[in-house]
Amino acid sequence: MNSSETSPRPATPKTTHLGLRSYEDGVWCLDSGYFRDSFDAVHLIEDNGELAVIDAGTQYSVPRILQAIESLGLTPDDVRYILLTHVHLDHAGGAGLLADHCPRAKVVVHPRGVRHLIDPSKLWQAVCQVYTQEVAERDYGGMVPIQPNRIIEATETLTLRLGSRQIHFWDAPGHALHHVFIVDEGSNAIFTGDTFGISYRELDSPQGAFTFITSSPSQFDPETHRGSVTRVMQAKPKAVYLTHYSELRQVQAAGEALLEQIDGYAALASRHRHRDQGRAQAIMADLQDLLFNQIKAHGSPVTEDELKTLLALDLRLNADGLV
Repeated sequence: MNSSETSPRPATPKTTHLGLRSYEDGVWCLDSGYFRDSFDAVHLIEDNGELAVIDAGTQYSVPRILQAIESLGLTPDDVRYILLTHVHLDHAGGAGLLADHCPRAKVVVHPRGVRHLIDPSKLWQAVCQVYTQEVAERDYGGMVPIQPNRIIEATETLTLRLGSRQIHFWDAPGHALHHVFIVDEGSNAIFTGDTFGISYRELDSPQGAFTFITSSPSQFDPETHRGSVTRVMQAKPKAVYLTHYSELRQVQAAGEALLEQIDGYAALASRHRHRDQGRAQAIMADLQDLLFNQIKAHGSPVTEDELKTLLALDLRLNADGLV
């Protein structure tokens, strides 16, 4: 992979009535409908009538995905792969239900995630413990188990063919131990899930996109995270596609900012490591100051009150992860 830095934002891509957005080279983005608009992306790759769905959102996302497939003039039988960056439920919660609708599709996931797709009961229980069962059911809808013979382990050496293109998988720890990067030769792009950060379109400015690290529970690791971000930068892809939210072309600039943030996150967590009381609140306050100052310096056109609303969930989850 090799490309130079491009302009902050490419020409506005075509968007269908479904909110299905077309980028070049057979890549599409669909809003999963999770949490709020333009928060959680499902990406699709189409090549010669074959489809791969990258991250499946929640169970509530599945009807949207099926509508999107139909709008492309294809059917669920044309889905060859459901590719998961990791098994957090805003990425993999809909995978089992989607697989039920796409009988020819194989589900591809990091080896550490396989058992949670075959028997999602422990993963679901953990989500219910964090959010309460009522909230978990409201936001995610549950998980459908997947038969072992429909799962492919996304090892570092795995290469798949979709139509005329090849798709590779890289181990990508830092955000989670069960995380992979999905490298698409056809678009010279990498689908990075959460390990290359978050970039909400509301934070775009004349300087381009603002990107920040997500340290949500429970496997944030600064050292391996730096390695994963650096690997993307060294590959020099034309674009990366984030689950939160979609296309990012200023890869090198974003990577440099993310590396600095990883160190900043680790430092502020260490600052409060000996606190017996109020550790999460203190970390969240410092994290808010760190990100708000960076966003202000970036020139993003949002007020502080708007930021508090926009980043409320991220600040809470990131602080919990740093704790």
